[in-house]
Amino acid sequence: MLGTRHRAARLVPDMAHLINLERVSKSYGVRPLLQDVSLGISLGERVGVVGRNGDGKTTLLEVMTGLEEPDSGRVSRTRGIEIGYLHQGDELVDSHSVRESVLQGRQDHEWAADPTTRQVVEELLAGIELDRAVVGLSGGERRRCALAALLLTRHDLVILDEPTNHLDVEAVAWLASHLVALPSALIVVTHDRWFLDAVCQTTWEVHDGAVDAYEGGYAAFVLAKAERQRQAAASEVRRQNLVRKELAWLRRGAPARTSKPKFRIEAANALIEDVPPPRDPLQLERFAAQRLGKDVIDIEDVDLARGEKVLLDHATWRVGPGQRIGVVGVNGAGKTTLLTLLSGELAPDHGRVKHGRTVALQHLTQALDDVDPEGRVLPTVEAIRRVSKTLDGQELSASSLLERFGFTGDRLTARLGDLSGGERRRFQLLKLLLTEPNVLLLDEPTNDLDIETLNVLEDFLDGWPGTLVVVSHDRYFLERVTDSTVALLGDGQVSMLPRGVEEYLERRAAMLAAAPPASPAARSVPAPSAPSSGSAPTGAGMHDAVSTASGAAAGTASVAASGPAKARPGSAEDRAARKVLARVEKQLERIAVREAELQAEMEANLTDYDLLARVGAELSQLGEEKDVLELEWLEVSEVLD
Repeated sequence: MLGTRHRAARLVPDMAHLINLERVSKSYGVRPLLQDVSLGISLGERVGVVGRNGDGKTTLLEVMTGLEEPDSGRVSRTRGIEIGYLHQGDELVDSHSVRESVLQGRQDHEWAADPTTRQVVEELLAGIELDRAVVGLSGGERRRCALAALLLTRHDLVILDEPTNHLDVEAVAWLASHLVALPSALIVVTHDRWFLDAVCQTTWEVHDGAVDAYEGGYAAFVLAKAERQRQAAASEVRRQNLVRKELAWLRRGAPARTSKPKFRIEAANALIEDVPPPRDPLQLERFAAQRLGKDVIDIEDVDLARGEKVLLDHATWRVGPGQRIGVVGVNGAGKTTLLTLLSGELAPDHGRVKHGRTVALQHLTQALDDVDPEGRVLPTVEAIRRVSKTLDGQELSASSLLERFGFTGDRLTARLGDLSGGERRRFQLLKLLLTEPNVLLLDEPTNDLDIETLNVLEDFLDGWPGTLVVVSHDRYFLERVTDSTVALLGDGQVSMLPRGVEEYLERRAAMLAAAPPASPAARSVPAPSAPSSGSAPTGAGMHDAVSTASGAAAGTASVAASGPAKARPGSAEDRAARKVLARVEKQLERIAVREAELQAEMEANLTDYDLLARVGAELSQLGEEKDVLELEWLEVSEVLD
């Protein structure tokens, strides 16, 4: 994060551009990410940046801030400009406390006296003990601390790279309103389309080395882009007609005629060569769904607890055929646990979860699959299914299917261990859909997916004739693919929300207003201690498992030593839990080995900044995987003796 020191409430004088790019180009290896890009941002502007993963969004930000130098062109910045940059890593000092890193050591009575500071701390640092060392924080907690530190410092330009990661729907709504009220300029890269609409006045689309500017947020961007494509399509029709006319002319004439006017031949060749490549190669085929009967999943009089935290209390809920349900709740309310219960991977403490006889269920978890890093993309898919059928009966080979998922060229034979986070997420989704399920449980499916991929996924789900249950912090995606919304509000029930996310936010606001005020110290509590086993979690990432909806309303959280009812030794539940535990511990060991390898690689290449950036990104991805696995380990271990 750049420019996080406190200074007087000063902004640079109003002028044309705070930062200006003139014919800037930047490449990595042989791949050009920016080509002759010219743009600028002025004081008070709020710009959203969209584009496919790997197309250069982060590179654009780093060139603008000076972290990367352009290969050619000019970048000019207003003298004395203060830039705050939240990148995908962080610059928190491990030996510092959260209080030192975020609040510059200010005591509770000092920061709580300022309404803006108090609001930032209460929204972003809830559940994090201020005097806790940074070194023990999970990836999500570090991210929230870095965001809070940036927002508590005055800047002329704020640049945010994926700021909504690790925030629930409620926190995303608060962040949007907070950013709109800032006097500084803003550039934000995010795949959260609701957030783009709520915050941004201009949208930059990064693609194929270019940056196209559109007025308005995401909705206006989509409309303007569609109009540009309509105009381009009309031009393309005229161009194709001219191509056909020219080619027909070239083919006419006596066979003995060998000479044609050179300018006509050159004109036709130029038209043929100008045919543009497709901009949108990524598609998802709609899989032929298996028949789904009348009964799908029934939760009957279910109790489920984690420690003293009651997630469900005599809850009854029916998931019917063809229903599309979104699940919302604060972090730690039990949304992930609810999906695990629905999938049958977790047994209730009391009551039962009943599946219909014809249910073919698949569960997309937040954790990336444990794959053989030496395996290859195409052979792995062919081992699952070599040929798939679409709803219209078309047969697709494994290679054709992978191409529709964005795996083209050398990515078809890439090592699974070399795939990026977004590629691994797409690969995981592909493997899941190859089984042709009729019930899908999706836990944060938008993680690591760019907007183009999300659009394709939404299009697939539009025509998919099965039952869908989705947990997502992406409000746009949730409202786009589901028809009804339920919430976990801390009362032990699954509550229907006829008006969707908007009603959820209203009810949460009412709960917070009705809750008794909590002292500043009570708003931040220690995270649970780590298990002693070397292969067990370190304690990072456990906050989501212990903070309750009612606790969040009161600004408090608690951890109890007692757990839920233990599985009877030798029972089916005991065997299933031990199997899951062994898998999770194996994955944690793999992550630990890989983290050690990456740390050693960084120490040996301290001056190779490109390598450090790549390794840092992989470490961040491993940290997120570790957070999810540690939470799963804790939940499963509580049911074992």
